[in-house]
Amino acid sequence: QVQFMESGGDLVQPGGSLSLSCAASGFIFSTYAMSWYRQAPGQERELVATISSTGNTDYADSVKGRFTISRDNAKNTVYLQMNSLKPEDTAKYQCHVRIRGLPRWGQGTQVTVSS
Repeated sequence: QVQFMESGGDLVQPGGSLSLSCAASGFIFSTYAMSWYRQAPGQERELVATISSTGNTDYADSVKGRFTISRDNAKNTVYLQMNSLKPEDTAKYQCHVRIRGLPRWGQGTQVTVSS
């Protein structure tokens, strides 16, 4: 079955950086677009970044120029490099894939940006 193992979340000061990883299994990783979503308490889940199977990327306006999504198909892993972090980036970050029309989510990793 589809499984994800996310890591990299932490407490970081404003202006700092973090790198998230999501190792996937249970599907042919290289053939699917992968995304990172985030959800802060009391807020709706937000699409942060997407990378296609061919490496094309797209970002939410709120993170453009600060976050970079990438993938390593040999490791079945998608990454999210986050720079210049702001308190409003605080959220649980989840990786996501849509297979046969159904969304699949990781368990999430918590990112907290605070001084």
